[in-house]
Amino acid sequence: MPDAPLPIDRDSDGTVMSEIGQAPATSPVLSADQGPLVSVRDLVVTLNSANPVQLVRGASFDMAPGEILGMVGESGAGKSMIGTALTGLVASPLAITGGSIHYRGRRIDRLQGEAMRRLRGREIGAIFQDPLTALNPVFTIGRQLVETIGEHLGLSGQAARAEAVSLLAQVGIPDPQGRLDSYPHEFSGGMRQRVVIALALAGRPSLIIADEPTTALDVSIQGQVIELLRDLCARRGTAVMLITHDMGVIAALADRVAVLYAGRIVEIGPVAEVIARPRHPYTQGLMDSIPELGRRLPRLRQITGAMPRPDALPPGCAFAPRCPKVIEACHQAVPAFDADGPHRAACIRTDARVLAA
Repeated sequence: MPDAPLPIDRDSDGTVMSEIGQAPATSPVLSADQGPLVSVRDLVVTLNSANPVQLVRGASFDMAPGEILGMVGESGAGKSMIGTALTGLVASPLAITGGSIHYRGRRIDRLQGEAMRRLRGREIGAIFQDPLTALNPVFTIGRQLVETIGEHLGLSGQAARAEAVSLLAQVGIPDPQGRLDSYPHEFSGGMRQRVVIALALAGRPSLIIADEPTTALDVSIQGQVIELLRDLCARRGTAVMLITHDMGVIAALADRVAVLYAGRIVEIGPVAEVIARPRHPYTQGLMDSIPELGRRLPRLRQITGAMPRPDALPPGCAFAPRCPKVIEACHQAVPAFDADGPHRAACIRTDARVLAA
């Protein structure tokens, strides 16, 4: 059953548990003298045309070293566009038209050409959504890894090949020495995804953008990839931006989660807090859409309606036409975040008593 969502479960004291039976890790804490690894402020990505359209609208968040930040939302919410902006792959007719992106205190959203290429791969890696198309079918796995290692680490010959074997071993490829000379089509989907992760790690980056890394994988392979990413973050201190539509994957892997709707972050906070006590009706709808373990329903719950096109946003809150808690004030203005704490939501009805009414 490909791409099946991981169900959400809770233990006896209410702690959110993943399908593989483990609670998410505690979010990394920055020391007083250590700034964030990544700092995004008021990011705007625009599709330039006769009538320019904003695809990302004022996204702001930080990431700490070793942290896994989930980006969740429906297709078209802007998740992948934020990841594209961080990797410097926004190209015409798209453009970053507002805000800033800082990496290790250095502004990178204005970098171009060779300056960005030196950063991409070596400092910021990427795991792309489809491992079959992310790998070149006419070159062996070893050649692709060795080329990447040589580009970013300056190794060549036997040293580069030894590093490639080590990477395949780290991501759990059986017989890494022998499989180095295999072609992508000789691997299963789960093994190809592991190779893509190895490629992302080849430059020893501090940040990885993982765009739907478990899409099209069956549930057992999803669990293996989740465990692999969690282990790599723990051992290497690598931060990961996890882009997905699957709240089950978020619960299993992420430290914090940002919920996106129509190009805007509408809720952000520690993953266990957001899942157990969602403050935005859209997040509540996402959670209600996930099947519960041990409970059979005649019909799966869903959020009614569809997300609006970015060029046809309604006035006020973009979620208002679909929101079961909507009031007249929701149509008047785009809501601001309700607080400055670790768990925030952009909704005028975030009071728990009102949201539950």
